[in-house]
Amino acid sequence: MRVPRIAVVGYQHAKFVTRRTIVECKDSRIGKQLIEVPSNVTLTVDGQDLKVKGPLGELALTYPKEILLQRDDSGLRVRKSIETRRANQMHGLFRTLTNNMVVGVSKGFEKRLQLVGVGYRATIEGKDIVLSLGFSHPVRMTIPDGLQVKVEDNTRIIVGGFDKSAIGQFAASIRKWRPPEPYKGKGVKYADEVIRRKEGKAGKKK
Repeated sequence: MRVPRIAVVGYQHAKFVTRRTIVECKDSRIGKQLIEVPSNVTLTVDGQDLKVKGPLGELALTYPKEILLQRDDSGLRVRKSIETRRANQMHGLFRTLTNNMVVGVSKGFEKRLQLVGVGYRATIEGKDIVLSLGFSHPVRMTIPDGLQVKVEDNTRIIVGGFDKSAIGQFAASIRKWRPPEPYKGKGVKYADEVIRRKEGKAGKKK
């Protein structure tokens, strides 16, 4: 980062004075929160590596040098090893990722999607989910290992598992085939997603 300099005039030759800017790094409110560890979850810390094992599965994460893990009787804390802007940014992020790992292997996560449109439907065939989304042929997607996918009433899809990131990625890949359009709302949307509708040409006529 280039340090700004201020020119001092009034001399035969201009002199430059370096102006230093002090950056204040505030602690992350999320990063300071304690992570509660259930009795059925086992944590293994090896340097910057963490392994979390529970009844639903096992996850691992490697932390950058700016982040430290501290285990005590009350739970797990994510702390900063140095005071920099980068460390402050990572503090809250890695606390959230760590908490997601603990919750995932103990309780699990799920993401729900809704198919909106005439003839839109979904079915499970073996290890694949088959989507009818108005194309000339059905869309077949292989369900990744570690995820469970259920279909209710042919139009509601539930993606579950212990890895929140993998759940979100697979749900997004399903939605990507037919994102909801803004006029009639047809497509694949998240169950809690609100589609901002647009007024069609017919509605603008007076």
